[in-house]
Amino acid sequence: MALTQKEPRESGTSGAQAVPPGTTSPRAALTEPVPPQAASSEAAPPEDAPAESGSVWRNHDFVKLWTGETISLIGTQITQFTLPLIAVLTLHASVSEVGLLNASRSAPVVAVILFAGVWVDRHRRRPILIGCALGCGVLIGLIPLASSLGVLSMGLMYVVCILTGVLSVVSEVGVFSYVPSLVERRHLAATNSRLQTSLSLAMVAGPGLAGVLVGTITAPTTLTADAISYFCCALGLIAIRGREPAPAAQHQSVRSSIAEGVRAVFGSPVLRGLLTQSGTFNLFQSGLITILVVYAIKDLLLTPFQLGVVLGAIAVGGVCGSMSANRIRERFGLGRTMAAGITAGTLCPLFLLIPRSSSFASLAILSTVEFVYGFGVLMFNVNATTLRQSVTPDRLLGRVNASYRLAVLGTLPIGAALSGFLGQAVGLRSAMVIIACLITTPILWVAFSPAYRLKTMPTEPLPELMGASIATGATSDGEH
Repeated sequence: MALTQKEPRESGTSGAQAVPPGTTSPRAALTEPVPPQAASSEAAPPEDAPAESGSVWRNHDFVKLWTGETISLIGTQITQFTLPLIAVLTLHASVSEVGLLNASRSAPVVAVILFAGVWVDRHRRRPILIGCALGCGVLIGLIPLASSLGVLSMGLMYVVCILTGVLSVVSEVGVFSYVPSLVERRHLAATNSRLQTSLSLAMVAGPGLAGVLVGTITAPTTLTADAISYFCCALGLIAIRGREPAPAAQHQSVRSSIAEGVRAVFGSPVLRGLLTQSGTFNLFQSGLITILVVYAIKDLLLTPFQLGVVLGAIAVGGVCGSMSANRIRERFGLGRTMAAGITAGTLCPLFLLIPRSSSFASLAILSTVEFVYGFGVLMFNVNATTLRQSVTPDRLLGRVNASYRLAVLGTLPIGAALSGFLGQAVGLRSAMVIIACLITTPILWVAFSPAYRLKTMPTEPLPELMGASIATGATSDGEH
């Protein structure tokens, strides 16, 4: 189970293909996953957007971005499913080589994400996103090309994964920071809902489509679909007509700029609460999914198909949760909605301990629990992402998003590794019990984080939440 921005397409874990809290999908997460303009100014709507439009769908520029991102997300899911198959079936890779391949896809997050945040804050974001999409398309296309020429190797696979990982990190931070300049502030929540829904749908459709393609045209050739999806994403961005304002000149060193972004996150009670809560959840969630997959197969005796149905319920619940997030917030308030979402995400794993076999009743319980989990997590993600966007000045968007995602995603491999040792030491069932109990701890944040005391979504950056030094910087460079 996973809660991702990429956001990923913050992705969650490879096992469940879900999205960590406050994050989105691995490539350019929708989710996880963009604060507004400066505290002292109201953002002007993009040129292509009607000033008083009643729906974000009337913003033609957003529709172009959303269409390209949706196609690209499906392509990303295809690649995530297909890459290990290429390694095992085509190149006859060992388990350690497959592990290294997976690590090469996530390592760039730690290595470059803070620098990506600085770069995104200092340049126009749309050209960066276009370049990243084109670069990823070319790199992914090298794999089917090399296969057709008979020169495909694990070495090339590693290089492609590392380079696309770097570009994806930059793209993910860039998307989070670009959206607020593309849509009106009042449409941020609706925008995040649409993007999170696209991610959930891609998680449902991508693996199935990949399975059909692999069986029809071989695994390496299947990656052509992802390469094309990147080019579609680039075309959508190129077609955007609204002019993106140039960012204000910044004369700080890279080191000082990174430090300012980190201070912005940890200096704001709202952002600090969201980050530490999501990081804690993802630490235990990553461990849970690692143990759950093995536990379901070995102890519950689920077949791979049955396990796929159970984990697929997360994505189905996510679609419903992301589509309902804004309506529920308007009805019950921001704080209560986020509290309900994180409560579902943290308590549902306890109910995974009830089934003890692969019977129909056990499958029904597991699938229902995962559906509720996905619903709550995505409902939380939509609102948490919008809140993060709404309290952060535009000049800090890239760095805040980068700092946030580094802390949140950096816990995923730690949780996975620790859970493996735990399962080996105490057994699968005992490990499941321990981790299911530990994952409830993020509920504690509901009691002391100021985010849960908010009744409505902030409409502009809040200087008192950003700290004095951050607010001072925002007033001088606030205009986007």
